[in-house]
Amino acid sequence: MEITAGGRFEVRITPADVGKRVSVRRLSPERDGTGTFTDTVGVLASWDEGVLVITRRTGETVHIAESTLVAGKIVPPAPARRRGPAATFEELARASARAWQPVEAEALGDWQLRAAAGFTRRANSVLPLGDPGISLDDALARVTAWYAERGLPAYVQVATGAAGTQEVLCAELERRGWVREVSAEVRIAALAPIADVAADLSAVRLSRTADAAWMGRYQRSGEPAPEVAQVLGAGPSVWFASVVEGGEGGEGAGAGEVLAIGRCVVDGRWAGFMAVEVAPEQRRRGLATAVMAALSRQALAEGASAAWLQVEADNGGAQGLYEGLGFAAHHAYHHFRAPSGDASGTAP
Repeated sequence: MEITAGGRFEVRITPADVGKRVSVRRLSPERDGTGTFTDTVGVLASWDEGVLVITRRTGETVHIAESTLVAGKIVPPAPARRRGPAATFEELARASARAWQPVEAEALGDWQLRAAAGFTRRANSVLPLGDPGISLDDALARVTAWYAERGLPAYVQVATGAAGTQEVLCAELERRGWVREVSAEVRIAALAPIADVAADLSAVRLSRTADAAWMGRYQRSGEPAPEVAQVLGAGPSVWFASVVEGGEGGEGAGAGEVLAIGRCVVDGRWAGFMAVEVAPEQRRRGLATAVMAALSRQALAEGASAAWLQVEADNGGAQGLYEGLGFAAHHAYHHFRAPSGDASGTAP
């Protein structure tokens, strides 16, 4: 906070600083006449009619009455991560979009409208990388109508927490009544250490296609719809890993049962990991690590050097696995649903 030589706080931000990263302190009065100070750091998303809106790294928006401010200043961007490869938000956003492609897409200026019959929010949401070419209200109206034409709820995928992310858009969506439903972290790591991790790879099989056994573990029940295979099979260089019963340590499963799976998309220097799943009764036996190591070795052979993945913030088990493999958080992303949308049937 800014404190003068005389010990006074100073507010050194104005409405002209919207879009910048700021640190503010406000005084919250108590009933007994005292008060407590509360500090908030994030991007100043708006300052209208005496209310500041600040979007934190997590995507949470904080509304602060201007009259309660006692100090405020612009602060530099969050320090760069010391672990893992250098990466910009836009580079990762485009790589992840190429790794999880929709069945249908349409451009709206620099925004991309994506649909895949409701299979995952990632393939059924808008990726707003830039200017839609029209006003935000008109763009959101077009988005809502486009998804309604397909019988789908309208979603916008918005990122926070890194240089160049979309805190202001996040706050604008919330102000218009859009509902944040799911948040996840994008994590990155160097690829070689994952490939070198100690793991038994003898039972891991790699394939260019997801066969029925792989899909059975991924889907867990029912016959997968055509769009599932289309989304999973699309990408620059796609690999599927399976750990099949019969390899070392496979007891307790039926003959030929797939115990663990994973998917990797190699795209230039990046290897993106998705759909890493292990049968519940086979967990904590190193199968997920073996899947990651086998896929990493294949990606290294194709020239990749860096890894990324997406994991929901409340998935503690996966968070622990990926931290152990060296993945560090880069930014967060959030899916906002239109106020009148119905998200039933759309997976993350």
